[in-house]
Amino acid sequence: MQNTSKAKVIIIDDEQIIRDSLAQLLSIEGYETETFESGKEALTLLNDTFNGIVISDINMSCMHGLEVLNEIQAIDADIPAIMLTGYADVQLAVTALRKGAYDFFEKPINEQLLDSVTRAAEKRALILENRRLKAYLKTAKSGPRILGDTPEMQKMMALLDAVVDTPADVLIHGETGAGKEMVARYLHEHSSRAKANFVAINCGALPENLIESELFGSRKGAYTGANENRIGKLEFAQGGTVFLDEIESMPLAMQVKLLRVIEERTVTPVGSNKAISLNIRFVAATKVDLLELAEQGLFRTDLYYRLNLVTVGIPPLRARKADIPLLFRHFSSVAAGRFHKPLQSLTSDEVDQLMRYDWPGNVRELRNVAERQVLLGLPVELNQNTNISIPTDDLSLQEKVAFYECALIEEALSQTSGSVKDAIALLKLPRKTFYDKVAKYGIERSKFINS
Repeated sequence: MQNTSKAKVIIIDDEQIIRDSLAQLLSIEGYETETFESGKEALTLLNDTFNGIVISDINMSCMHGLEVLNEIQAIDADIPAIMLTGYADVQLAVTALRKGAYDFFEKPINEQLLDSVTRAAEKRALILENRRLKAYLKTAKSGPRILGDTPEMQKMMALLDAVVDTPADVLIHGETGAGKEMVARYLHEHSSRAKANFVAINCGALPENLIESELFGSRKGAYTGANENRIGKLEFAQGGTVFLDEIESMPLAMQVKLLRVIEERTVTPVGSNKAISLNIRFVAATKVDLLELAEQGLFRTDLYYRLNLVTVGIPPLRARKADIPLLFRHFSSVAAGRFHKPLQSLTSDEVDQLMRYDWPGNVRELRNVAERQVLLGLPVELNQNTNISIPTDDLSLQEKVAFYECALIEEALSQTSGSVKDAIALLKLPRKTFYDKVAKYGIERSKFINS
């Protein structure tokens, strides 16, 4: 979704005064313009990658406007063409629109033309972005897709492809929301292990007293409540991949046992003396510096060096902003299909917002914004300043009320761990009003889930 302020407008009219006035008007609005007396020369600039629109007079001596329109349609039917005429001819307007004209205006030109140009340029940018996304997905491998073609992502993908089908264990480092599990699934699905199980384990979510039996399994009678043999998650992943998310959260005592499993590739269920051979690949993920934790005595150094054979660093979204339009379009398309909602185009102002924002929640936050736009039909609203503790002495009463209202909604989401249903009940708000205010203040509900 390219910035429409950079869209090109080709102006075709056999009257110089019309060409010059249109070029001046559109240049002031930020468009790049190029004028032509005849359609023949102008048509040589058009192709299926042309990022812009055409404005053409209909009644011209050299080449009639409807001929120009036919040629444009033959080159690329999705290039918007706005037709102009000096005569109030309803039938001519109908004919032009039926032949594929984007819009039709009678001279002299008024401000309505500018609105039409803006919409047409946005439509063209959206079409080109759709084509780019389809082309990208067509050339991508099957299975989980990691979208992005910036140098940072190309470097990461080159590393992934170099180790994807090797037995090497992998450590993934990335900020919250950067896509660590997606990278782990990519490694699994594009390897010879794809037909076996992918087992994701959140090391920070397993109770410490159950983590050993969850990972290693247990035998009947091993402890109170063990009424039957239980297959552990590591054995369940036999032949596949084990994804250890938030590895830094694993208790130190358990790290010792995990290290032995990784080194020996065997596991002994709780209550058993018989070791089971494992054919699995370990992929661990963390959002912190494990070496720094190891130096502080909070993570085992030997486990760190065992996991650190191959380290994949996921660049944060703010470091690869050129990928934002591609990602946003992909998430919007998926959401439109899932929610059975129409896909909306972005305005140039909305694109600018997306590109200026720092995305502290990374790709996950971008996906939430895209889904919210599709689901609620609301314009994109991003709030870079989510800290409510802002001095309000110089603010108006309305502004103070807004800050206070935003703080109350965030507090309700925090108390309910991000549950919309519970937050609505707590605030005694209608659902639509709640969503309207969440969108208005740019509140990201995902920040409060499991907080």
